Formats: sequence, structure tokens, C-alpha cells
Amino acid sequence: MYKNLSPDECRTTAWHALQVDEVERLLESSTDGLTQEEVARRKEVFGENALPKKRPLTVFEVFLRQFKSPLIYVLLAAGIISILFVDLTDAIFIFAVLLLNAVIGTFQEVKAERGAAALQEILKIHARVIRGGRERVVPAEDLVPGDRVVLESGDRVPADTRIIRARSLTVDESLLTGESHAVEKTPDPVDASLPTSDRRSMLYAGTTVMTGRCTGVVVSTGQNTEIGQIAQSVTESEGGKPPLIIRMEDFSRKIAIAILAATGVLAIIVLGQGMPILDVFFLVVALAVSAIPEGLPVALTVALSIAASRMATRNVIVRVLAAVESLGSCTLIASDKTGTLTVNQQTARVIALPTGERFSVTGAGYAGEGEVLEEDGDPVAGPGRSRLEQLARAAAICNEAALERTDDGNWTHHGDAIDVAFLALAYKLGLDPATVREGAPAVAEIPFESERRYAAVWYRDGEGIRVAVKGAVETVLPFCQSMATGGERSLPLDPDGVQEELEFLTSQGYRVLAVAHGREERDISGENPQVPPLELLGLVGFIDPIRPDVPDAVRRCREAGVDVVMVTGDHPATALAIARELEIADSPDQVITGAEMGDTGDSITPGLIERAKRARVFARVTPLQKLRIVEAYRESGAFVAVTGDGVNDAPALRSANIGIAMGSGTDVAKDTASLIIADDNFASIVAGIEEGRYAYDNVRKVVYLLISTGFAEVLLFMLALALGLPLPLFAVQLLWLNLVTNGIQDVALAFEGGEPDVMKRPPRKPDEGIFNRLMIEETLLSGTVIAVVALGAWHWMLGNGWDEFAARNMLVLLMVLFENIHAFNCRSEYFSAFRVPISRNYFLIAGVIAAQGIHILALHIPFFQNVLQVQPISLGEWVFLLALASTVMIVMEIFKAVRKHRPPRHKPEENH
Repeated sequence: MYKNLSPDECRTTAWHALQVDEVERLLESSTDGLTQEEVARRKEVFGENALPKKRPLTVFEVFLRQFKSPLIYVLLAAGIISILFVDLTDAIFIFAVLLLNAVIGTFQEVKAERGAAALQEILKIHARVIRGGRERVVPAEDLVPGDRVVLESGDRVPADTRIIRARSLTVDESLLTGESHAVEKTPDPVDASLPTSDRRSMLYAGTTVMTGRCTGVVVSTGQNTEIGQIAQSVTESEGGKPPLIIRMEDFSRKIAIAILAATGVLAIIVLGQGMPILDVFFLVVALAVSAIPEGLPVALTVALSIAASRMATRNVIVRVLAAVESLGSCTLIASDKTGTLTVNQQTARVIALPTGERFSVTGAGYAGEGEVLEEDGDPVAGPGRSRLEQLARAAAICNEAALERTDDGNWTHHGDAIDVAFLALAYKLGLDPATVREGAPAVAEIPFESERRYAAVWYRDGEGIRVAVKGAVETVLPFCQSMATGGERSLPLDPDGVQEELEFLTSQGYRVLAVAHGREERDISGENPQVPPLELLGLVGFIDPIRPDVPDAVRRCREAGVDVVMVTGDHPATALAIARELEIADSPDQVITGAEMGDTGDSITPGLIERAKRARVFARVTPLQKLRIVEAYRESGAFVAVTGDGVNDAPALRSANIGIAMGSGTDVAKDTASLIIADDNFASIVAGIEEGRYAYDNVRKVVYLLISTGFAEVLLFMLALALGLPLPLFAVQLLWLNLVTNGIQDVALAFEGGEPDVMKRPPRKPDEGIFNRLMIEETLLSGTVIAVVALGAWHWMLGNGWDEFAARNMLVLLMVLFENIHAFNCRSEYFSAFRVPISRNYFLIAGVIAAQGIHILALHIPFFQNVLQVQPISLGEWVFLLALASTVMIVMEIFKAVRKHRPPRHKPEENH
């Protein structure tokens, strides 16, 4: 019975440093594998081979989450107070608003979660194991430590595994380490102190076998795997709050304090006038309840829901509704490289011939679309083309991969990434690799082995035998005695010149391979043919290329004032090459490696914050270091968005203000992120930034409308009482204005289209609240105009013999008209209402008409006449009140015109 190692011991043992026989002894694993009985016993000890996940929230829990907001708390308190004082009309209004807000928010978040859950999952795979001396296929969840697994190219590694035997084994570990190219693996033990990315004797769960095959012993499963440990830390940690939540919490607190202060001042005034204490209390409660912007939660949720729907059409899936605006608030994007900025497909990008000529290769990824160009950009012709074709032909012959165009015009491939890239190069030079191979039947071969670092194929060419070789430059070069020149005679090999070219290409971030050929004069009938003297055909530089639309996306980020830095596990030279092409960095001084960062520990040091400010590229970083980088940026005051697709990105995604996962990435990354980019396109992030800024602008417009009208109502009351006038409006009339008139208009305002220059503005300062200087000025001015004009009308009507009922009926309609007209002022904080196209928001036109129509209808319906204390009015009176209400439009137009000579910090250029 297995009882030697506990789950913790399996996780902490340095399996990569042990000899194979020691691994088998500790895990009591043999060539026959485990028995079913032993598997069952170990499964009880180690559990299922599955990643830890947070329990998904139920619909009811999502519903309750909608009530977690300071503004909601204030509204709940107001509703309860209304019930206690038997003011059921107010209470019904308030609780109806809260219920509507919660339903809309729940619907949006549940819909978004279902969309995210539809993307693929990472560990729902099967594995080939040897159990009881027989090979069988079992679900990956059933694996236990000690299981003997068999893997070959194309398989996903089901658990952390120590390699026992391997042949030509390379593995794509990009989702775990960030490395863009496949890693060679061997059974040989390595130093115990090496990081995960350098443990050549280990395979890790979730990675993919690219070439070769192997047999291994499972050493860790489930949450004890490298992936599992990262997933565990993610499920236990708390993420950064989205900017909108931070701003709205701050805004709500300030609103609550302002309302308490205003009602307190009002109470002092009316007490001084001799009003009974009980009447004062009722008045203060009624005004406090009415002054709260009850429609704000609903309008805010609607604005975010609309933005989420717009984002979905631009391939951005929103998992958390409050995150909609976050992209628009971010000041810095810390982007993963592999699979995010790049296509995650090796591509031949440059060819250096022995004659000293260099050629560039267009096209990206595993497709034969593109061409080879001279250094000056002209198409290749003449002798140069024949030499390139000779190189591509040799590389296609010495090749174990396949790349073909399907009937629908797409490309399919399998095999080693570099081999596929060589085939794509052949297509770009007009060669058909299948035809080339048919014309050069192989007679012997030396397959690529990580120990050899080269591959060779002997083939028939006319009457003789030739050999084609490709591999690492330092391995192939000793076989070469000459260099091809394109003529009948070749030149003696110039090792120093080749080495100089190799160093140059390597410094540019390329992975460089050599291609050579030769004629075989000897007998090759044996099992181990010897490579004859070769002629060097050239060097080929490979790189994981940038996605075509990423450069423009990075440029747009720069124009929008959003900084972009690269955080990757890849090689510093490769990372810098990509960063230079994207204009993210331009010198090695801006690159910091994980080794230079050292052990970041559990805290953020001032030194790390300063280094983060200077750096543009972070290379060879571990998941913990990436997390600390994000925390350092946040500590420095930035609102950080982090992009990524691998398990190694998950902790940083969680810690960031906004985490953005790629749709093709791992479940761990997607479950951690607030936003998911469905098409894996960095350009979609820019679209998300644009939509996020539109959303925030619309939130501000709604806040501006509600707070300025609420301020007008409070100021109207205070001025009236200060002048000894009767109460201008009843509490139910105030609620009618806030919930019916503005309740329709603020929702309609949330549909406002984006202003054209939103991506030309710099990001808002991280510490800037929703109420900046501009909104404060416009709120105070518009609210004061409404209050003063309304007070003047109230005073004039009472002074000219109107009874309170008739005067108050006119005043309610005047306030409705003020809010109708003021909604158009709120369409832009910067531009004249007459310069904002009607077509940008037909919903607002309909909303204003509806709000006015509902009130006019209420004037003629007995039920509403009794509740609201109103009655019908004449057309002449309506026109007169409309003229009075237009004063707020006139004043705000003058204000915006004057402000052109004092432009605000965030004002866009007026180019429309």
C-alpha cells in the first residue's frame, strides 16, 4: 500500500533534480504502472486531478450583490424611515427603484457570466496511462501520483510529470512561463535550484507537447501542480477595485454628507421661525428622502449595461458590470507578450546568405502567405532568388512537419513550430513543399534530437545522393567547409563572418537556425550515417511576430495618454525586439529581467516602485514577480490594466484594477479577469478603452443631470424658507420629479453616443472624483438658475393673489420643463447643446417627450390629481412656463461659450 509521501511532500519535492530510478522508488511506480486498487487508494489521499475553483455565485447571491453600495444603503435607510412615519407613497417609490436596479444588474451579470463560461476549459482532457501492464485512456481527473503516462506531439500534459524516457521532445510552456518558443525536454536531472522555466526534466499540467514522444511518472496532481498552486492563490486573493466603484463610493459618501448638512441647516432655519419640532422633523426627513438622487443607481446600471452590450459587439466580454468603465479609467496597461501582442506562432522573418545579403520575410504565423523582399523592400529576383529557393528547398526536405491550404482557403498544420515555419517560408518563395519532397525521395535520416540540435535527411538527386541539414548554428557550422555563393563555385567557410551575423541576429531577438546541404560520396546503408562535408546555404532568423493591428492599437493608447509596458517570461532580447517594433521601448536600459529584480518577497519596496517607473519591458519574470510589478504600479498611483492568457498571468490579473484575459487563454486567467477579449486581439482592448470612456462620460452626464436638479430643489426650499415663503413643493411632488421626469430622462441619457475626440483626452487623474472642477461649476450654475427662477415664479404668483394650490401646480410643471430642457445641456460638458447631433441619441428625444407627456397626462387623471395635488393648465400658461424654463439653456450656452477662452484640463479639441 502506498504511504510514503503526503500531498505536501509530493508538491515540495525537487523531482526535476532526482534520478529516474529514485523518482520511481519514491512513488512506487513500475513499468507495469499502478493497479486499479492502488489508484483508488491514492485518489482518496490526493483527491481528484482538478484545479481549485471558487464556488460560482447563485442568481440570488448576484441579486444581493447589487445592494452593496453606499448610495443604496442611504436609499434603504430613507425607505425604512418613510415606512416608520407611514409615508407609504415615498417608500413604494424608493423600494421600486431599488428592485428595478437590482434586477437590471443581476440580468446583465448573469448574462455575462454565461458568455464567459461558454469559452473552452483547460483541463477537461484525457490521458494515456499504463495500468496493470496495459495502456488505456482515462479522464485526466482520475490521474494520481505514480501513474505512468504516455505523451506524444499534440497532447496536453494532464498533470505535473517527471520524464522517464523521451525522443525529440519539445513542449510549449508559454501559458505557464511566457516563453514563446517550444522548450526541449530530456530525462536527465537538473539542478534543484532552477526555476520552473529551466526544469528540462519536468512536464507541467496544461502545457502542450509540440514534437516527439515520452513516457513519464505523474508527481503532482490537482491543486499541488504548478498550475494548481497559482489557481489556489488566485481564488484566495482579493482583486483591486474598479475605478468606477472607487469613485462612486466616494461620491455617495459626499452626497450623503451634503444632504445631512443641508437638511440640518434647513432644520435650524425653520426652528428659528417657530415651526413645531415634530413638523420640522417630518419636513427634514421628507426633503432628505427627496434630495437623494433615487434614479442614479438605475441610470448607472443602465449606462453600464448599454456599454457592456456595445463592448460585446467589439469582442469584449464583460464579466463584472462595474468593470465596464475601468478600461476607460486606466492610465497604464501591463501587457503580456506571447499570444497578446504577438500571434504565438514562430515565423521566419529574416534570411542572411553567406554572401552578406539579408532579406526580409513578410506574413505572420503558420500560413504560406507573404513574400521575401530585398533590404530596400523590392521583390527578390535573379541570382538572389535562386539562392533563397535553394535554402528553402533544403529546409523543406529536412522537415517532419506538414502545412497545407484547405479547400476553404484556410491553412492546417502539424508538427514542430520551426519546421512549420520553414514550410511557410517555402510557400512564400513559390515552392510547394509536397512537390519538393516528392522530387527528392529520402533514403536515410537523422531525426532532430535535443541532444544533437540538428536534423539531416539524405535523398536522391538525379544519379546521386545529397543531404539536407538544418539546426543550431553552433552545431551545423562545424560540418561546413564552404559557403554557397549562387555560382558554380563556392567559397571557403568564413566562421568569423558567420558568427558575427549570428550575434547580430540574436541581438535583434531572433532565434537563428542554419541550413546547409552537401553531396554524399560514401555508402549510407548503415543505421547511423555520418554527415559529409557541407556547404552553408544561409541563416534564418525566427521570431513570434506582432499581430498586424497591434502597432496601431499601441499608438492609439499613446494618443489617449495610456502607457503600455510589456511583462513577459520570454528572453530579454526577444522582448526588446518586439518592444522596439511597437515603440514601447528603444534601448536595453529600459529592460529589467526577473534575475535583476531578485526575490520580491511579500511587500512592495520603494526601490521596486522607482524601477517600475523607469522600465518599459520586464523579461524573464516569474508569476510572483509579475504580481509585484502590478502592485508597484498601483502603489505609485496608476490605475493598472493587465492583459494575459496564461496561468502565469492569473495573480497579476487578480491584483490589477482591471484584469483582461484573452479568449483562447486558460480557464484560470478567464475566471480571474473582469474582461475577456474574445478575439485575442490587443486592438480590441483599445476599443474597450474607447467604450469605457464613453460609459464614464455617460455616467457623468447622468450624475450631472440628477445632482444639479436635486441641488436646485434643495436650494429652492432653503431660499423659500429663508424668505418666509410657504413650502414650494410637497415631498411626493419632489419624488415625482426625481423618479418620473428625471427617472425617464436619465435612463435615456445613458444611451448617449460617444463624443468624437474621447480618445484624444488624457486619462483622468487616479485621485480625481466624479465631481471635478468643471462639473462642480456647471452643477452649481445650472442648479442656481433653476432654483432662482423657480423661486421668483413662486414668489410672484403668491404675491399676485394666486392660492398655494394653483401656484404649486404651476411650479411643478415649471420644474418638469426645467428638467426637460436641462437634459439637453447635459449631453455634453464641453460643447454647445446645438452642436451635439440629434442622431447621437434618439432615445433622449423620446424620453423628454415621454416625461412631458406623462406629466400632462397626470394633470388630467383624477388619481394623480389627488396624489400629486395638480390640475390641468392652459396652453398659454404652458408656453409661458416653457419660456421661463429656457433660461437654464441660455445661461449654460453663455457659460460654455465663455469657457472656450479658459479651456479645462481635459477638454478635447473641437474638430467636429
